[in-house]
Amino acid sequence: MNIRDYYMDTSKSFSYPNLSQSPGLSYGYDWRRIYPAQMETQSLGRLQVNCVTREGFRPVPNATVRIAYTADPTSTAEEVTTNDLGRTEEIELATPPVEYSLDPAVTEQPYSQYTVNVTAPGFQSIEVDGAQLLGGVTALQQVEMQPAPESTQEAQVFVIPPHTLFGDFPPKIAEAEIKPTAETGEIVLASVVVPEFVIVHDGPPTDTSAANYYVRYRDYIKNVASSEIYATWPDETITANVLAIMSFTLNRVFTEWYRNQGFNFTITSSTAFDHKWMRGRNIFTNIGLAVDQIFNNFLSRPNVRQPILTQYCDGRNVTCPGWMTV
Repeated sequence: MNIRDYYMDTSKSFSYPNLSQSPGLSYGYDWRRIYPAQMETQSLGRLQVNCVTREGFRPVPNATVRIAYTADPTSTAEEVTTNDLGRTEEIELATPPVEYSLDPAVTEQPYSQYTVNVTAPGFQSIEVDGAQLLGGVTALQQVEMQPAPESTQEAQVFVIPPHTLFGDFPPKIAEAEIKPTAETGEIVLASVVVPEFVIVHDGPPTDTSAANYYVRYRDYIKNVASSEIYATWPDETITANVLAIMSFTLNRVFTEWYRNQGFNFTITSSTAFDHKWMRGRNIFTNIGLAVDQIFNNFLSRPNVRQPILTQYCDGRNVTCPGWMTV
């Protein structure tokens, strides 16, 4: 059963392959697979950069945005400035063929990677290494800028890991789909509540060195979905996957899964335990629209108050008999 079919039939359970790692690790990259796909271009994707202040999210106009191939960061592909709303125009950039992301048999990297460097007077520069573009869809790169003295030359750098469908990620550790109250302690919520924020622990649960980040719930779902599915897929497939991601997340919220174990966060970015959240990554506008349309929905079973812990696997790199696949 695939995840789209599950949208219509909630009698099955499922799981997904992931493992959180720190930026800078290899993630199983095979560079011979990656860059030929980037150079043999047959499609175009679109990138828009949105620059705002970190505090207050006010637009940063007249910021200089330089875009380069991640494989060749010294060569500028495009250079533009932000408008009064802090946004660039939509920029068309080269990508591998769209078919790469639609055919599970294709082993070439289906997305191209770009380095986005943003500078603005009075702000610390931002560099995003590895922004992902897919053919035929629009990627939105949010850049949150921090005021800094003019003497501050060092940029804040975000290194974006590979997409979970392309990188080498071990499978998620299987869990019970429905959490008995006796396992997690007292559930404090009387009903399912969609939170405004979630606290994301950027690493495995027991990694005390990993930082916690307050992330708006919708932004968290958009980030995870952009990291775990391809925006080129049919709208119905994207919606079904988003619904599964939201149900999993709301199960963590409702059951207070980590807080009942003594942790001070809602969910982790370790995909051995939860979903892959990538700090600083771009999202795709059609995925964002799907999230906005159904953000207060989730999957549940009759006479079960908590959302289903919707686990799944990709069905190709990892098989999971009896579970759902992407």
